[in-house]
Amino acid sequence: MVSIEDKKISPSKKIIDDVKIQIIYIPLKSKLGYVYKPTVKVGDYVCIDDTLGINVTTDFALKSSVSGTIVGIEKKYISNGHLVDCLVIENDFKEKYRNKLGKKKDITKYSKECFLYMLQNSGITGMGGGDYPTFIKYSTNNKINYLIVNGIESEIYSSSDNALMYNYAEEILECIDAITEIMDIDKAYIAINENNSVIIKKFLKHINTYPNIKIYPIIDAYPSGWERYLVNEITNLNYENNPSEVGVIVNNVSTIYSIYELLKYNRPSTEKIVTIAGAGVRKPANYKVKIGTNFSELMLKTDGYSKINNPVLVAGGAMMGKSIPTDELIITRDLNTILVLEETNQKSEKCIKCGKCSEVCPVGLMPVMIIDSNDRTKKLRIDKCIGCGLCSYVCPSKIEVREILESMKEK
Repeated sequence: MVSIEDKKISPSKKIIDDVKIQIIYIPLKSKLGYVYKPTVKVGDYVCIDDTLGINVTTDFALKSSVSGTIVGIEKKYISNGHLVDCLVIENDFKEKYRNKLGKKKDITKYSKECFLYMLQNSGITGMGGGDYPTFIKYSTNNKINYLIVNGIESEIYSSSDNALMYNYAEEILECIDAITEIMDIDKAYIAINENNSVIIKKFLKHINTYPNIKIYPIIDAYPSGWERYLVNEITNLNYENNPSEVGVIVNNVSTIYSIYELLKYNRPSTEKIVTIAGAGVRKPANYKVKIGTNFSELMLKTDGYSKINNPVLVAGGAMMGKSIPTDELIITRDLNTILVLEETNQKSEKCIKCGKCSEVCPVGLMPVMIIDSNDRTKKLRIDKCIGCGLCSYVCPSKIEVREILESMKEK
């Protein structure tokens, strides 16, 4: 367990976007297990938007976030705690595009076929943490009635999406309007924490020109940003596997902004706003960095670490994050928060079968039974676990229940 404090960074605080990182690492395997076959080799010069690799199953493209030279392949950690091969690019800071197009005035004028092709070829994935290729969500034959934009940040430190919404509310609204027009979607809702008045006011300032887009305040409780909860709360619909079954698409607000840059400037997903916080960080802030930035190099270029006892690095939020054994961690599209916390060294004890983990589980699982029964995990629906971490949080025996469940899910 780690000690935590609720120290969310104000969304009005300046996003730090002037840190220059020379060596960029582009993972050839995603958090969800998508493997990319390289289409470049050492010595090749690449531009922003050049394809570096292809997933042969989906024809999904892996794009370069910088211009520069491929100098090798190295193993680095990604957000799920796995060591993966990464293409290493020496950034020349020239920001070159091979075929840079101008700004598009009206982004509603794309055809559906063109929109889907652009998503597939751009490398945009779920930037709220899901990492799922965005084009697959939109490549449904079902009629989509609702688009839900997830602007909920219920993790106690995470504030990158709040910073994005504060600074780019107009652009987000323009993009939502374009998507609903292109995909013939009836209504769109932006889900925002009900007590986040600063962000709500930002959207309300411009939303009157978009009659089909509504703000939907959501109770400020963890994990209120859970996709299944949002769909049911906003549309009163339930689904088995994915929201498109009932005519709904859910995108994180960061994903929407990436789509905006794609439609407006034909720009791939090259940058990410990430919250760097915790007791071990000297200057907690939201940083806008190139995708492929090595966290250790980012810390060297900034104010760096505070001295704490037993520091632990967490990729993701305090509840749902993954402990990483080194700061050689690559910032990818799905990574919203990196924490440096102080470990309390609380020893776990034997499970006392109290059932508290089952009481708090938002999907109605019985973790107390699952972790004690390897041969019945499928029957007990371990696949439904959303990894929220509430089971670990309430456990009186200090058992890392979530980590056990995640390991069992992988197996």
